[in-house]
Amino acid sequence: MARIAGIDLPKNKRGVIGLTYIYGIGPSRAKKILDETGIHHDKKVSEWSDDEQNAIRNLINSSFKVEGGLRSEVQLNIKRLVDINSYRGIRHRNGLPLRGQRTKTNARTRKGKRKTIANKKMAAK
Repeated sequence: MARIAGIDLPKNKRGVIGLTYIYGIGPSRAKKILDETGIHHDKKVSEWSDDEQNAIRNLINSSFKVEGGLRSEVQLNIKRLVDINSYRGIRHRNGLPLRGQRTKTNARTRKGKRKTIANKKMAAK
């Protein structure tokens, strides 16, 4: 089992897909990493030798900010936006979408489960 940046990569997946399990590495960055280390894209994670694993580990540690460091940087950026009361910061604080999406319908991922409001009772005549 390959352990890179504190993440256990799945053994039965191709290398490109396995690397995307690391926070901060997507498909294009995974391809770039494998190209630079000279590992074939279709080679499964379980077939990587120790030398190949070390090469990938060294490249990721030296070139990219991943996992904990990246997560904390993103959180600090969000906190900065909230602190300076920017439009995006206010949307973060209220839990609403911040990139111009509609909120009358949709936006359920960001707003959470619907909170139903009961109808007013009709006055008896």
